[in-house]
This record gives sequence, C-alpha cells and structure tokens, in this order.
Amino acid sequence: MPPSPQVEGLGVRSFIIPQMKKLIIFDLDGTLLNTIADLATSTNYALSKCGFPVHETEDYRFFIGNGINSLFQKTLPEGFKTQENILLVRQHFLEYYSVHNAELTEPYAGITELLAELQQAGLQLAVASNKYQQATEKLVKHFFPTIKFVAVFGQRDGIPAKPDATIVNDILAITNIEKHDVLYIGDSGVDMQTAQNAGIEACGVTWGFRPRKEMEQFSPTYFVDEPKEILKIVAI
Repeated sequence: MPPSPQVEGLGVRSFIIPQMKKLIIFDLDGTLLNTIADLATSTNYALSKCGFPVHETEDYRFFIGNGINSLFQKTLPEGFKTQENILLVRQHFLEYYSVHNAELTEPYAGITELLAELQQAGLQLAVASNKYQQATEKLVKHFFPTIKFVAVFGQRDGIPAKPDATIVNDILAITNIEKHDVLYIGDSGVDMQTAQNAGIEACGVTWGFRPRKEMEQFSPTYFVDEPKEILKIVAI
C-alpha cells in the first residue's frame, strides 16, 4: 500500500481518505463530549434535594457509563440504594439536568473538526450512548448542528443498555452496512465490550473518563490519544 498523503490541518485531506471504513459509531460522554461537570453538578443537586451526601466531580468518572439509573444507584449511600430512592433522585436530576446540561459541557479538543472531516470524506456517523435518549439527542443537536448523523441513540425504554449489542445492531439495520466496515469508538470498558459483543472493531480513546487499562481488558483493535489519529485509522 502506498504511503498516506501528508497531514493537512487535522489530518489527511478528506477527499483522498481511502474508504476502509464506511460507518463510525461514537460513544457520547467521555468520547465526543466532556459532560462530567454537568452530570456531577446535576446529580449532586438531586442527591442534596433528597438529603443524601454529594460527591466530588472526579468521582463521577467511575459512576457514569452504565445508564442513568445505574448512576444514581452508585451515588446513593450504602443502605439507601432502593428503587424508591433511585427514582426519587432521578426525578430531581431530570428536572435540573434538562435545563443545565450544556452549561459546563463541551466537545473535546479536535472532535468537532474530526467529525467534519469524516463527514466530508463520505463516512456515515452515528452515536450510541447510555445517556437517556432525550438528553443524547439534545446535546448532539446543540454541539454538532452541522453533522448529519445517520442515527443518534441513547438509552431507550425497553432496550437494554450497553454493553448489550442491541444499540449497535439497530444502527447497522438502519445503515445496512456490514460489520467489517464499522468502527466503534469509546472511552470505557463498557464501550469496548459493546463492540466485542456486536462483533465489530473497537477504538479506545484515552482522553475520556476511564483509564486505558480498563479498556485493555477487552482487547480493542486501536487506541488513540488525540482525535486526529482516528483519521489515520480510517486511512489504513
């Protein structure tokens, strides 16, 4: 294979990127967006409203990733992790987060440019998140208004959360793209396991919420330290 063209700006010029992958599926929290501060603030607000102790923002890196109810179950104190308390905290969280979910959140450096490059190159893009559906759609639309995602899926009623492969399979059904033409990108062991369960290649990002060693347990094909490195992967 001839050497890749020189990098210009974020990466290889989009019109000559070889189409080795046709669909790129991104996780949201910790991959496209740094949402940790808004999630921590909103959850702490809800916990406080219910009379429970709050947590440091950094602690939320290990609370997030398995869905909204799991978040509250992890943040509630021992002896109070009941379904009733989870639903009570959820109610206050949703009231607050629906209004304040973009105040401290922002795309990671280079992500907006990466998505634009991939879109211009003709790749199809999708989002697969364990964040609840309404917030997933709202944040994607707010931060990436010019990106035409073929699917934006969060946690939906009646659909199992990641690492179950249903969310990926639903995206594949929409796009009608073969698994060997798909790359899944995420920042956690849940993401790597999701790709593994779906039978598609995975790429772990090291700028997100979870440590690399957590992702290594599921043997992803790639790791990247900066968004622009993803352009090199699709050009392999």
